[in-house]
Amino acid sequence: MLPPVPNPAEFGVTSDYGFLSPELPLEVLPDPYYADWEMIIGNLHPLILSKRLQSMVDHLPLLSVIHLRTEAEWRRAYVVLVFILHGYVWSGDSPTERIPPQLTVPLFKVCERLELPPVATYAGVCLWNYKPVFADEPATNLDNLACLQTFTGSLDEQWFYLISVAIEARGAPAIPLMLRAITAARTGNSQIVTECLQRLAETIDETSTLLQRMYENCDPYVFYNRIRPYLAGSKNMSDAGLPNGLLYDDGHTLEYRQYGGGSNAQSSLIQFFDIILGVEHRPTGTSRSDEQSTDGIKSRNSFIHEMRTYMPGPHRRFLEQIDSVANIRPFVEARRGDSALCIAYDACLAMLRVLRDKHITIVSRYIILQSRSARQPSRSTNPTPTAVTNLATATPADKKKLRGTGGTALIPFLKQARDETGEPAIDAWARRLLSNGPADKNFASLSKVGEQPDGHLEVVGLCGTWTADENEGGICHW
Repeated sequence: MLPPVPNPAEFGVTSDYGFLSPELPLEVLPDPYYADWEMIIGNLHPLILSKRLQSMVDHLPLLSVIHLRTEAEWRRAYVVLVFILHGYVWSGDSPTERIPPQLTVPLFKVCERLELPPVATYAGVCLWNYKPVFADEPATNLDNLACLQTFTGSLDEQWFYLISVAIEARGAPAIPLMLRAITAARTGNSQIVTECLQRLAETIDETSTLLQRMYENCDPYVFYNRIRPYLAGSKNMSDAGLPNGLLYDDGHTLEYRQYGGGSNAQSSLIQFFDIILGVEHRPTGTSRSDEQSTDGIKSRNSFIHEMRTYMPGPHRRFLEQIDSVANIRPFVEARRGDSALCIAYDACLAMLRVLRDKHITIVSRYIILQSRSARQPSRSTNPTPTAVTNLATATPADKKKLRGTGGTALIPFLKQARDETGEPAIDAWARRLLSNGPADKNFASLSKVGEQPDGHLEVVGLCGTWTADENEGGICHW
């Protein structure tokens, strides 16, 4: 007997908001008991600038979570605490390793309730961190969105988060749409599946258009040097000044822990697209031929699945349920003679691949090229510049392994995930178009500008030429 198709509402997922909060996030905790938290978060930027944040946190009273009642209040408490946490760690000239009980104790309780790790995640900086500018206009329209919290108070930082909020909102209708496709596939209704896939391809294309708007209001220099350091986690951050991670002090014990920072891989929507289309991701550096040489045993990418532990618990369980009922790929593969169905399915893969291609371009402009500029000798006339240690100033021991905010290398994972997106394509021509393998003289594969047929990536810009040849897996965190 087939498992039932899950009901998104049971997991806090809606057709209007998708994985965003179905009710608008709270702008302030209503109970005056939490006034001290709200005072700090309301003045986070000036406290960081004046270097008084750590002193304020150290003198906070240890507040209980017993006055948090609604789900919205628990989420607001999480946003407040993780923004204060990351500001506390990264606002000095070097990172602060020990986290005091005033943050550790309530944060652990809040994270236990929300099933999240005690670190700033995609949910904290994007999903639960927005508000509409005008109440009578759509709350998910990019031009009507504002952030509740930032570290820098800059337009660039708000825009960086809000692009993801808008993408989540635009992709929301695809969730019930593809659940309808799963149901239709169970009854053999090719026409409905085809129609759903056609609309999904359009939706993914629209999310790509939104991603391109990143360039409008988020400057690469500001992002790399001012915003990105605050989003860093504590995993693999030795070069940035945290060789052991963070030391969480709960008043009784001291424990080192390491967590990745916020990542696009923590977006349940993007993982939903992969699951629903049957896109399989292998461990970075392996290929389908590697699986064939090990008796065809398929191994899933551990990083992708690890990122689900950084999602709110209900969202994680929803993806697990979808994984158990996803049937679109085998349905299409069994009907290769249905050209309309196959074309619609291949179009979805093509649009998802383009989305990942645009992501790689953003990584190149906002991180790779900026890192080259950061490593150039300073021409400043200031004779005593302040030495700051963080993710922007860190110089990795192996310069080929530039780290993202989550502590992983940047390019190889993204390139492989992009290439794997086209592998399930049904039509032979589509498979060749979506492949990054060597192309014959009569056929050009679809690849990123500057990328060679063998996968070699070269980015040319004002900072010179950069070549991506890292050999370690990872993902860009944006």
